[in-house]
Amino acid sequence: MSRFFLANKKPWRLNFSPCIDAILAKNRYLSCHKSFVRKNLIMKLITAVIKPFKLDDVREALADIGVQGITVTEVKGFGRQKGHTELYRGAEYVVDFLPKIKLEIAISTAMVDSTVEAITKAAATGKIGDGKIFISSLDEVIRIRTGETGEDAI
Repeated sequence: MSRFFLANKKPWRLNFSPCIDAILAKNRYLSCHKSFVRKNLIMKLITAVIKPFKLDDVREALADIGVQGITVTEVKGFGRQKGHTELYRGAEYVVDFLPKIKLEIAISTAMVDSTVEAITKAAATGKIGDGKIFISSLDEVIRIRTGETGEDAI
């Protein structure tokens, strides 16, 4: 199994269709929303908030596992850290909002674990303020140029 993965350098693609069809057949409510359930189990949006100087490391780690697209935004905020104080020309200033980088990655469900692991390893410094990772379901993805939808648009 690992030889196939290393030789072809492609992640295994799992086919959940038979499982989904069995679930939908037993539940009338879900069967009405078959397309929603199927797409919900296929696509995820990973949002990661990391320290700015870790961006290159995270980008390289994601490229190594085959993530094809990332949206990067410069943001400011605070968590448990609640900012800090700085001295500038003898005066003390309180910095409430710390600069962070927000990454948004749309991927298939099969790649969620490897993506989270790559971000976690690359962004970790072992200090407070390393960041957070949020995982949410995507209802629909549409590629504007071609009109492709679902996983094909990712």
